[in-house]
Amino acid sequence: MNKDSKIFVAGHRGMVGSAIVRTLQERGYENIVTRTRSEVDLLSQKEVEEFFVSENIDYVFDAAARVGGIYANDHYSGEFIYENIQIQTNLIHYAWKCGVKKFLFLGSVCIYPKFAEVPVKEESLLTGYLDPTNDAYAIAKISGIKMLQAYNKQYGFKGVSLITSNLYGIGDNFHPDNGPVIPAMITKYSNSNSKSVTFWGDGTPMREFLYSDDLADACLFAMDRFEDAELINVGSGENVSIESLASTVADVVGYHGDIEWDTTRPNGTPKRPLDYSKMTELGWNPKHSLHDGLKKTYQWFILNQ
Repeated sequence: MNKDSKIFVAGHRGMVGSAIVRTLQERGYENIVTRTRSEVDLLSQKEVEEFFVSENIDYVFDAAARVGGIYANDHYSGEFIYENIQIQTNLIHYAWKCGVKKFLFLGSVCIYPKFAEVPVKEESLLTGYLDPTNDAYAIAKISGIKMLQAYNKQYGFKGVSLITSNLYGIGDNFHPDNGPVIPAMITKYSNSNSKSVTFWGDGTPMREFLYSDDLADACLFAMDRFEDAELINVGSGENVSIESLASTVADVVGYHGDIEWDTTRPNGTPKRPLDYSKMTELGWNPKHSLHDGLKKTYQWFILNQ
Protein backbone atom coordinates (compact mmCIF):
# COMPACT_ATOMS: atom_id res chain seq x y z
CA MET A 1 0.00 0.00 0.00
CA ASN A 2 1.10 3.55 -0.69
CA LYS A 3 0.44 6.40 1.74
CA ASP A 4 -2.13 7.86 -0.66
CA SER A 5 -3.88 4.54 -1.40
CA LYS A 6 -7.64 4.63 -0.86
CA ILE A 7 -8.26 2.19 1.98
CA PHE A 8 -11.68 1.02 3.17
CA VAL A 9 -11.90 -0.32 6.73
CA ALA A 10 -15.19 -2.19 7.08
CA GLY A 11 -16.41 -2.32 10.66
CA HIS A 12 -14.35 0.68 11.76
CA ARG A 13 -16.41 1.21 14.93
CA GLY A 14 -15.64 -2.23 16.30
CA MET A 15 -12.64 -3.26 18.35
CA VAL A 16 -10.56 -4.59 15.46
CA GLY A 17 -11.68 -2.05 12.88
CA SER A 18 -10.95 0.91 15.14
CA ALA A 19 -7.51 -0.54 15.92
CA ILE A 20 -6.77 -0.84 12.19
CA VAL A 21 -7.84 2.77 11.60
CA ARG A 22 -5.64 3.99 14.49
CA THR A 23 -2.65 2.04 13.18
CA LEU A 24 -3.10 3.31 9.62
CA GLN A 25 -3.33 6.89 10.85
CA GLU A 26 -0.27 6.52 13.08
CA ARG A 27 1.72 5.34 10.04
CA GLY A 28 0.73 8.22 7.82
CA TYR A 29 -2.08 6.75 5.70
CA GLU A 30 -4.43 9.65 5.06
CA ASN A 31 -6.95 8.34 2.53
CA ILE A 32 -8.94 6.10 4.87
CA VAL A 33 -12.60 5.46 4.04
CA THR A 34 -15.13 4.42 6.69
CA ARG A 35 -18.90 4.09 6.69
CA THR A 36 -21.41 3.63 9.49
CA ARG A 37 -24.24 1.15 9.08
CA SER A 38 -26.69 4.01 8.49
CA GLU A 39 -24.50 5.18 5.59
CA VAL A 40 -23.85 1.75 4.02
CA ASP A 41 -25.63 -1.34 5.31
CA LEU A 42 -23.18 -4.16 4.58
CA LEU A 43 -26.06 -6.63 4.70
CA SER A 44 -27.52 -4.93 1.62
CA GLN A 45 -26.16 -6.14 -1.71
CA LYS A 46 -27.41 -3.00 -3.44
CA GLU A 47 -25.83 -0.57 -0.97
CA VAL A 48 -22.47 -2.36 -0.99
CA GLU A 49 -22.41 -2.40 -4.79
CA GLU A 50 -23.22 1.32 -4.98
CA PHE A 51 -20.50 2.07 -2.44
CA PHE A 52 -17.74 0.25 -4.34
CA VAL A 53 -18.85 1.64 -7.70
CA SER A 54 -18.70 5.21 -6.41
CA GLU A 55 -15.59 5.11 -4.21
CA ASN A 56 -12.85 3.41 -6.32
CA ILE A 57 -11.31 1.66 -3.32
CA ASP A 58 -7.74 0.30 -3.59
CA TYR A 59 -7.54 -1.89 -0.47
CA VAL A 60 -10.08 -3.42 1.92
CA PHE A 61 -9.63 -4.49 5.53
CA ASP A 62 -12.73 -6.52 6.40
CA ALA A 63 -13.22 -6.18 10.16
CA ALA A 64 -17.02 -6.20 9.93
CA ALA A 65 -18.58 -9.17 11.68
CA ARG A 66 -21.19 -10.28 14.20
CA VAL A 67 -19.15 -11.61 17.14
CA GLY A 68 -19.63 -12.67 20.76
CA GLY A 69 -18.82 -15.21 23.44
CA ILE A 70 -20.24 -18.68 24.09
CA TYR A 71 -23.61 -17.34 25.30
CA ALA A 72 -24.13 -15.10 22.27
CA ASN A 73 -23.03 -17.80 19.82
CA ASP A 74 -25.42 -20.28 21.42
CA HIS A 75 -28.44 -17.99 21.63
CA TYR A 76 -28.09 -16.09 18.33
CA SER A 77 -26.58 -18.71 16.04
CA GLY A 78 -29.04 -17.93 13.23
CA GLU A 79 -28.11 -14.26 13.25
CA PHE A 80 -24.40 -15.13 13.46
CA ILE A 81 -24.39 -17.36 10.39
CA TYR A 82 -26.70 -15.19 8.28
CA GLU A 83 -25.16 -11.79 9.01
CA ASN A 84 -21.55 -12.89 8.69
CA ILE A 85 -22.08 -14.76 5.42
CA GLN A 86 -24.09 -11.89 3.97
CA ILE A 87 -21.58 -9.18 4.94
CA GLN A 88 -18.48 -10.98 3.70
CA THR A 89 -20.16 -12.18 0.50
CA ASN A 90 -21.18 -8.65 -0.44
CA LEU A 91 -17.77 -7.19 0.41
CA ILE A 92 -15.64 -9.81 -1.37
CA HIS A 93 -17.79 -9.93 -4.50
CA TYR A 94 -18.08 -6.21 -5.10
CA ALA A 95 -14.50 -5.50 -4.07
CA TRP A 96 -13.41 -7.90 -6.81
CA LYS A 97 -15.96 -6.62 -9.31
CA CYS A 98 -14.95 -2.99 -8.79
CA GLY A 99 -11.20 -3.49 -9.09
CA VAL A 100 -9.93 -3.52 -5.51
CA LYS A 101 -6.21 -4.35 -5.52
CA LYS A 102 -6.18 -6.51 -2.40
CA PHE A 103 -8.62 -7.74 0.26
CA LEU A 104 -7.80 -8.74 3.85
CA PHE A 105 -10.33 -11.06 5.51
CA LEU A 106 -10.38 -11.83 9.23
CA GLY A 107 -11.36 -15.09 10.90
CA SER A 108 -10.98 -16.66 14.33
CA VAL A 109 -9.32 -19.73 15.82
CA CYS A 110 -12.79 -21.24 16.20
CA ILE A 111 -12.75 -22.14 12.48
CA TYR A 112 -10.45 -25.03 13.34
CA PRO A 113 -11.65 -28.45 14.54
CA LYS A 114 -12.39 -28.72 18.27
CA PHE A 115 -9.69 -31.34 18.78
CA ALA A 116 -7.16 -30.18 16.21
CA GLU A 117 -3.54 -31.03 16.95
CA VAL A 118 -1.89 -28.17 18.84
CA PRO A 119 -0.38 -25.77 18.20
CA VAL A 120 -2.94 -25.48 15.43
CA LYS A 121 -1.52 -25.13 11.93
CA GLU A 122 -3.36 -23.64 8.98
CA GLU A 123 -3.48 -27.10 7.38
CA SER A 124 -5.89 -28.24 10.14
CA LEU A 125 -8.81 -26.43 8.50
CA LEU A 126 -11.70 -28.82 7.71
CA THR A 127 -9.93 -31.89 9.13
CA GLY A 128 -12.44 -32.51 11.93
CA TYR A 129 -15.61 -31.47 13.72
CA LEU A 130 -16.09 -27.91 14.94
CA ASP A 131 -16.87 -26.96 18.52
CA PRO A 132 -20.71 -26.83 18.67
CA THR A 133 -20.63 -23.77 20.96
CA ASN A 134 -19.67 -21.54 18.02
CA ASP A 135 -20.06 -23.62 14.87
CA ALA A 136 -22.47 -21.17 13.18
CA TYR A 137 -19.91 -18.36 13.36
CA ALA A 138 -17.11 -20.73 12.35
CA ILE A 139 -18.93 -22.04 9.28
CA ALA A 140 -19.67 -18.49 8.17
CA LYS A 141 -16.00 -17.53 8.46
CA ILE A 142 -14.85 -20.69 6.67
CA SER A 143 -17.14 -19.81 3.77
CA GLY A 144 -15.47 -16.37 3.58
CA ILE A 145 -12.01 -17.94 3.48
CA LYS A 146 -13.08 -20.32 0.73
CA MET A 147 -14.83 -17.58 -1.23
CA LEU A 148 -11.68 -15.43 -1.23
CA GLN A 149 -9.63 -18.45 -2.33
CA ALA A 150 -12.12 -19.25 -5.10
CA TYR A 151 -12.02 -15.66 -6.40
CA ASN A 152 -8.24 -15.78 -6.32
CA LYS A 153 -8.22 -19.05 -8.25
CA GLN A 154 -10.78 -18.09 -10.89
CA TYR A 155 -10.27 -14.33 -11.22
CA GLY A 156 -6.81 -13.69 -9.77
CA PHE A 157 -8.30 -11.53 -7.01
CA LYS A 158 -5.54 -10.80 -4.52
CA GLY A 159 -6.09 -11.20 -0.80
CA VAL A 160 -5.19 -12.87 2.46
CA SER A 161 -7.16 -14.40 5.35
CA LEU A 162 -5.79 -13.83 8.83
CA ILE A 163 -6.91 -16.26 11.53
CA THR A 164 -6.51 -14.86 15.02
CA SER A 165 -6.33 -16.26 18.49
CA ASN A 166 -8.89 -14.91 20.98
CA LEU A 167 -8.99 -11.13 20.81
CA TYR A 168 -9.49 -8.38 23.36
CA GLY A 169 -8.78 -4.68 23.59
CA ILE A 170 -10.02 -1.11 23.30
CA GLY A 171 -13.60 -0.88 22.04
CA ASP A 172 -14.49 -4.49 22.86
CA ASN A 173 -18.02 -5.70 23.64
CA PHE A 174 -18.25 -5.42 27.43
CA HIS A 175 -21.71 -6.94 27.79
CA PRO A 176 -21.55 -9.38 30.74
CA ASP A 177 -23.38 -12.14 28.83
CA ASN A 178 -23.00 -11.45 25.10
CA GLY A 179 -19.40 -10.25 25.18
CA PRO A 180 -16.26 -12.38 24.82
CA VAL A 181 -14.59 -13.71 27.95
CA ILE A 182 -12.15 -10.89 28.85
CA PRO A 183 -14.50 -7.90 28.50
CA ALA A 184 -17.29 -9.90 30.16
CA MET A 185 -14.99 -10.59 33.11
CA ILE A 186 -14.04 -6.91 33.38
CA THR A 187 -17.70 -5.88 33.44
CA LYS A 188 -18.76 -8.52 35.95
CA TYR A 189 -15.94 -7.64 38.33
CA SER A 190 -16.54 -3.91 37.97
CA ASN A 191 -20.31 -4.17 38.51
CA SER A 192 -20.25 -6.81 41.25
CA ASN A 193 -22.03 -5.84 44.46
CA SER A 194 -21.70 -9.31 45.96
CA LYS A 195 -18.87 -11.32 47.49
CA SER A 196 -18.56 -13.63 44.48
CA VAL A 197 -18.66 -13.69 40.69
CA THR A 198 -19.60 -16.79 38.65
CA PHE A 199 -18.23 -17.79 35.25
CA TRP A 200 -19.19 -20.60 32.86
CA GLY A 201 -17.41 -23.96 32.86
CA ASP A 202 -14.74 -25.20 35.25
CA GLY A 203 -11.91 -22.84 34.34
CA THR A 204 -9.62 -25.52 32.88
CA PRO A 205 -9.70 -24.67 29.12
CA MET A 206 -6.53 -23.04 27.81
CA ARG A 207 -6.77 -19.95 25.62
CA GLU A 208 -4.36 -17.74 23.70
CA PHE A 209 -5.21 -14.04 23.77
CA LEU A 210 -4.07 -11.34 21.34
CA TYR A 211 -4.38 -7.59 21.97
CA SER A 212 -6.35 -5.78 19.25
CA ASP A 213 -3.59 -3.28 18.39
CA ASP A 214 -1.17 -6.18 17.83
CA LEU A 215 -3.67 -7.68 15.40
CA ALA A 216 -3.94 -4.34 13.59
CA ASP A 217 -0.16 -4.30 13.25
CA ALA A 218 -0.31 -7.85 11.87
CA CYS A 219 -3.00 -6.83 9.37
CA LEU A 220 -0.82 -4.13 7.83
CA PHE A 221 2.15 -6.50 7.87
CA ALA A 222 0.18 -9.24 6.08
CA MET A 223 -1.41 -6.88 3.56
CA ASP A 224 2.05 -6.01 2.28
CA ARG A 225 3.36 -9.59 2.15
CA PHE A 226 0.57 -11.95 1.02
CA GLU A 227 -1.68 -11.87 -2.03
CA ASP A 228 -2.75 -15.40 -3.05
CA ALA A 229 -5.65 -15.72 -0.57
CA GLU A 230 -3.37 -17.56 1.85
CA LEU A 231 -4.66 -18.66 5.23
CA ILE A 232 -2.31 -17.21 7.85
CA ASN A 233 -2.46 -17.60 11.64
CA VAL A 234 -1.79 -14.73 14.04
CA GLY A 235 -1.24 -15.33 17.76
CA SER A 236 0.49 -14.04 20.86
CA GLY A 237 2.26 -17.14 22.16
CA GLU A 238 0.73 -16.60 25.61
CA ASN A 239 -1.57 -19.46 26.63
CA VAL A 240 -3.41 -19.31 29.93
CA SER A 241 -6.21 -21.27 31.56
CA ILE A 242 -9.54 -19.50 31.98
CA GLU A 243 -9.09 -19.90 35.74
CA SER A 244 -5.71 -18.15 35.61
CA LEU A 245 -7.16 -15.48 33.32
CA ALA A 246 -9.97 -14.83 35.80
CA SER A 247 -7.40 -14.22 38.55
CA THR A 248 -5.27 -11.96 36.36
CA VAL A 249 -8.24 -9.85 35.25
CA ALA A 250 -9.39 -9.62 38.89
CA ASP A 251 -5.96 -8.25 39.85
CA VAL A 252 -6.06 -5.65 37.06
CA VAL A 253 -9.59 -4.54 37.97
CA GLY A 254 -8.99 -4.66 41.72
CA TYR A 255 -11.66 -7.24 42.49
CA HIS A 256 -11.06 -9.09 45.76
CA GLY A 257 -14.15 -11.32 46.04
CA ASP A 258 -14.56 -15.03 45.35
CA ILE A 259 -14.52 -16.56 41.85
CA GLU A 260 -16.95 -19.45 41.32
CA TRP A 261 -17.51 -21.79 38.38
CA ASP A 262 -20.80 -23.03 36.96
CA THR A 263 -19.84 -26.51 35.79
CA THR A 264 -23.32 -27.09 34.33
CA ARG A 265 -22.29 -24.69 31.56
CA PRO A 266 -20.05 -25.63 28.60
CA ASN A 267 -16.29 -25.14 28.61
CA GLY A 268 -15.84 -24.84 24.88
CA THR A 269 -12.72 -26.16 23.15
CA PRO A 270 -10.22 -27.49 25.74
CA LYS A 271 -7.05 -26.11 24.16
CA ARG A 272 -6.19 -24.40 20.87
CA PRO A 273 -3.00 -22.32 20.69
CA LEU A 274 -2.07 -21.29 17.16
CA ASP A 275 1.07 -22.03 15.22
CA TYR A 276 1.75 -18.59 13.71
CA SER A 277 5.29 -19.31 12.53
CA LYS A 278 4.47 -18.14 8.99
CA MET A 279 4.27 -14.62 10.42
CA THR A 280 7.23 -14.81 12.80
CA GLU A 281 9.47 -16.22 10.07
CA LEU A 282 8.82 -13.03 8.11
CA GLY A 283 9.68 -10.87 11.12
CA TRP A 284 6.33 -10.13 12.79
CA ASN A 285 5.85 -10.50 16.55
CA PRO A 286 3.26 -9.07 18.98
CA LYS A 287 4.30 -6.08 21.08
CA HIS A 288 1.99 -6.41 24.11
CA SER A 289 2.08 -8.94 26.93
CA LEU A 290 -1.29 -10.15 28.22
CA HIS A 291 -0.93 -8.11 31.41
CA ASP A 292 -0.02 -4.92 29.51
CA GLY A 293 -2.91 -5.37 27.10
CA LEU A 294 -5.34 -5.98 29.96
CA LYS A 295 -4.22 -2.80 31.70
CA LYS A 296 -4.79 -0.71 28.56
CA THR A 297 -8.17 -2.37 27.98
CA TYR A 298 -9.32 -1.72 31.55
CA GLN A 299 -8.13 1.89 31.46
CA TRP A 300 -10.21 2.45 28.31
CA PHE A 301 -13.20 0.73 29.95
CA ILE A 302 -13.02 3.06 32.97
CA LEU A 303 -12.88 6.16 30.76
CA ASN A 304 -15.57 5.10 28.27
CA GLN A 305 -18.08 2.86 30.02
